[in-house]
Amino acid sequence: MSTENNISENIKKYRAKLGLSQEVFAQKAAVKYTTLTKIESNVIKKPSVLIMARIAKALSVSIEELLK
Repeated sequence: MSTENNISENIKKYRAKLGLSQEVFAQKAAVKYTTLTKIESNVIKKPSVLIMARIAKALSVSIEELLK
C-alpha cells in the first residue's frame, strides 16, 4: 500500500472515530469540503503541508500518524 493511499485511509479512519461527517470535519479543519473529499477519495494524492497540518490538528493526531 502506498503512502498516498494511507493518507486517505487514515484521515477517513480518524474522522470516523470522531463520528464526524466529511462536511462537519471540513469545517472543523478549516479545509474546503471539496478538498477533503478529493483527499479521502485519493484524487488529491499529496495534500499540501498546510492542509495536512490543519487536518492533523482537527483530528488531534500528528501529521506522522496520517502518513503511516
